[in-house]
Amino acid sequence: MENEIIDFITSYIPLSGEEVSIIKEQNLIKSYNKGEVLLSEGEFSKECYFILKGCIRSYYLMDGEERTTEFYTENQSIRPVSYLTNQPSEYYLSCLEDCVVAVGSTERNKRLIERLPKLASLIMQMDSELLVQHQVSFDQFKHLNPEMRYLKLLETRADLFDRVPLYHIATYLGITAVSLSRMRKRISRK
Repeated sequence: MENEIIDFITSYIPLSGEEVSIIKEQNLIKSYNKGEVLLSEGEFSKECYFILKGCIRSYYLMDGEERTTEFYTENQSIRPVSYLTNQPSEYYLSCLEDCVVAVGSTERNKRLIERLPKLASLIMQMDSELLVQHQVSFDQFKHLNPEMRYLKLLETRADLFDRVPLYHIATYLGITAVSLSRMRKRISRK
C-alpha cells in the first residue's frame, strides 16, 4: 500500500529515489477494520487521514439518531475540524469497509515537510481541493431538494450505492430510509 501513496504523490510532483525512501520510512500506512471508529464525538483528533482503500463515514448524533455528513473514499483526505482547531470533535468518523489509510499528525507532517519541502505545495493544493469539495457539497445540500441531491449523488458518486448501506445514504440526503425507497421507486418508473 505504500506504493499507492507514492503513486498518488508522484501524480502531482516528481520524487527522487531518496525522497521515496524518506516517505516510506515514515510508516504512514495503517489498516482499520470495517466498523472501527477513528474519531468519536468529544474526542480530540490528533491525526488526519488520506484514504488509500475503503470508505469512511462522517456523522453526528441528533436526538439519538445518526446523521451522515460525508463519505470519504479512495484518494480523499480527511482533516477533522478537531484536528485543525484542537477542540473536541462534534462528530464521528467510522469505517464502512476495511480501510487502508495514510495517517498524519501535525508533528509528523512538520518533520516530513522539513525533509521534503516540496510536499508543502502538494499539501496546500490538497487543502484547497478539500475546501472546494466541502463547499460544493454544502451548497448543493442547501439549495437542492432531497430528490435533486439523490440524483446529483448518483451522477457524481454512483459507487457509493454499491458500497454504503442505503439507510446511511438516506441520512446523508436528509431523509428517512422509507422516503429514499419511495423516491428510488418513483425515479425508476420515469
